[in-house]
Order: sequence, then C-alpha cells, then structure tokens
Amino acid sequence: MNKQSIWTKDFLGMSFSSFFQYMTHYALIAALPVFVMEALNGNAWQAGLAMTFFQIGAVLCRPLAGKWIDECNKKKLLVLSLGIFLAISIMYLGVNALHVLLAIRLLHGAVFAVGTTAVAAVAALLLPAQSKGEGIGYFAMFSNLAMVMGPFFSLTIISHYPFRVLIAGCIILAVLAFWTGTGSNFKKLGNGAVPKKNQSLDWNNFIETAALPMALVGGLVFFAYAGVLIFIPLYAKQLNLAEYTSLFFAVFALLIVITRPVVGKLFDRAGANSVVYPGFFLFAAGLIALSQAQGFAGLLIAGGIIGIGFGALSPVFQTLAVQLSPLQRAGVATATYFLALDISVGLGSFLLSIVASHIGYRGVYLFAAALIACTAFVYYTVWVKIVTGKLSESES
Repeated sequence: MNKQSIWTKDFLGMSFSSFFQYMTHYALIAALPVFVMEALNGNAWQAGLAMTFFQIGAVLCRPLAGKWIDECNKKKLLVLSLGIFLAISIMYLGVNALHVLLAIRLLHGAVFAVGTTAVAAVAALLLPAQSKGEGIGYFAMFSNLAMVMGPFFSLTIISHYPFRVLIAGCIILAVLAFWTGTGSNFKKLGNGAVPKKNQSLDWNNFIETAALPMALVGGLVFFAYAGVLIFIPLYAKQLNLAEYTSLFFAVFALLIVITRPVVGKLFDRAGANSVVYPGFFLFAAGLIALSQAQGFAGLLIAGGIIGIGFGALSPVFQTLAVQLSPLQRAGVATATYFLALDISVGLGSFLLSIVASHIGYRGVYLFAAALIACTAFVYYTVWVKIVTGKLSESES
C-alpha cells in the first residue's frame, strides 16, 4: 500500500498561514514594549499590558473557536478570521495612545485565537492517519520557527527604521497569512457545517475533556518555555553576551528543524513515549546548562540542547490531544490544547518574573528544569493511569 504524502498543497497552505500569523504575533511581542515606552511615553507596567490584553482576548475566544470550527463552514470561517486579522494589522498604523493600543490588542488576541486554531485543526484533518504524528510535528515546526524569527525580524527593523515600517511588514505578513490560509481545497473535509445538536453554554460545547490531560502536560512545558522566551535577552545582557542573543535563537531554531523529521517518524513508528521521555530529559538538561552558562559557547550549546528537547515535546502533546478525541471534535480538541498554552504562557510570564526577582535568572532556569522533571512524572501518571486505561477499555 502506497503511503499518502504529507506535503500536499493544502497542508502547506495551512502551515504557512500559521507561520505568518505567528510571525506577526511574535514580532509585535518583541517590539511593542519599546513602542509603548518610547513613542507613547509609557512605563514597564503599561508595556506589559499590551501582552496581557492580547492574552485575555485569546483566552476568551479560544474555546469559541473550536466550537465554530467544528460546526461552521471552515472555508468561510478562515476567510473571515484571516480577513479581520489583516484589518487589525492595518489598524496599528493609527495607534496614538495607550488605550487605543490596548483595544486593538484585545481584538487582535481574539481573532488570532480563531485563525491559528482554525488552520491547526484543518491541518490535522488533512493528514493521513498513519502519519499524523509526523505531520503535526512538521506543522508545529512552522510556529516554532516563527517564535524565533519574529523577534529577530522586529528588533532588527525598529533598530534601523521607524515603528511604522515594522507595521507595514506585519501587514504584508497578514496578507500572506490570508492568501495561504484561504487558497486550499476544503471539499475533502466536508465543507458544510456539522449539525448543531446543542447550542447551550454547556462545558462540553467548548472544551474537549479527552484532550485535557495532554493539554495539561503541554501547558506545563510551555510554562517553562516562557522563561526561555522572555528572559534570554536580559540574561544574556547580564552575562555580557547580549550580542549573541539572536544567535542563541538561531541555534535553537536550527536544531528544531534538523531533528523534527526524526522526531515525527519516531513518534509514528515507535509511539509517543519514544519521543517524550528523551525530550523531557534534553529540555531539562538544556535548562540546567543554560543556568550555568559563562561564555557564548555555553549559551549556544544550551540553546541547541533546549531546541532538541522542546522541539521534540511541543508537537507531541498536540498530536495526542487530537488523536485521543473524537474526529468530529478535532476543532474543539485543538482549541482546548491551545487554550492551555495561552494560559500557561501568560501565567509563566507573570509568575516566573516574580521568581526571577527573588532568585535571579540562573535560579529561574534551574526552577524551570525542576518543573520539567515534575512534568515528566505528571505525563507518566496521565499516560499510564488515564490514557492507556481508557484506550484499553475502548478496545475490550
């Protein structure tokens, strides 16, 4: 039997749309604090509000996004959400006060939640069953790369040009997100809406309970990753290695790209545990190495190890969350998983900042390594006592 190809035109369209949406998001995360403090004469607390309002919008809309994806016409939903995403990107050109920026950020977070959940759910449905793990791994690689390239893109631009030039770049990215995300053939997915059996505000209409265990584990991983994403520029500056920050992220991204094909195939052939436990070990080891870094070599080696570990873990739990849920609930399952990530990154940014103020950046990375070790135990408990048990029951 011939193996179906992962790399179809439609799957690539969803992957690139995700990449361009996340590029816009992470570019603004890095640049907006500078804009708030310099152009709007704000302070550090007000700069943080720009991220907070975005996360509020995302968290509020993420559960609704999953329900809409499963029940509505997927093509129309993508056209609408990506069209609004483009319109909001243009609105940044008119920002002249903090309250205007915060209103735009709230709307941006909401539509970002719908757009990214939609392309992820559609991508998962497009993949052949025997290559689901490998395919979602590749899909996640696009957003992982955007995490790295977005800040580099924006910080490079605002260091040489006015903020409006960055917004023009983000508008171009939003146009590309719309173009790649709406050009796919949705007929093979069943383009019509799923019958709406229950329109109440019942929990199950918005949250897929089968996806919650893996959403919890994935959320803990991203909680720890928030410390890497936020504090690396400050930590590198403390080590007098600020000029190597972009190189750290480059090595991080390169190792994700190099190892992702191996990780995806290993997942499909040998099962999730063959990827998860080595991933936990390498992520924790990389965080410990980062906490002990003295020179640029130590910083870059730690970035490479973290890239392999985090790159292995980040797509696995998304894949499992979808696989353990009913096929017709793929949208809600994806939204449930991403909702956990939204909450975890938001809490991680806030709580790890408090930890850093007491024990410093080295202490934060040691704390994050300990958290990853605990997360491995949580995963073991979830997988053995909950997931495997339920699968056994369904097969008996």
